[in-house]
Amino acid sequence: MCLGVPGRVVRRLKNNEALVDFGGIKRVVDAILLPDVREGDLVIVHAGAIIGRIDEEAYGEMIRIYEELARMSEEESV
Repeated sequence: MCLGVPGRVVRRLKNNEALVDFGGIKRVVDAILLPDVREGDLVIVHAGAIIGRIDEEAYGEMIRIYEELARMSEEESV
């Protein structure tokens, strides 16, 4: 199974790259598939590349689902 991770673009960099914030963890990712990405855009990242732009509603829903999965995983490990 493959997962796309939601994040917010912090800064556009050289060489078709962008700095993306994933809830406090910042990573440089490839932005070649979305060349018009801008600071503040909400995006989905898969395998180190931005694969699409999302809106606030989709971003919030994805974060909620990931938090629920993390909570369920913690409960299972106890």
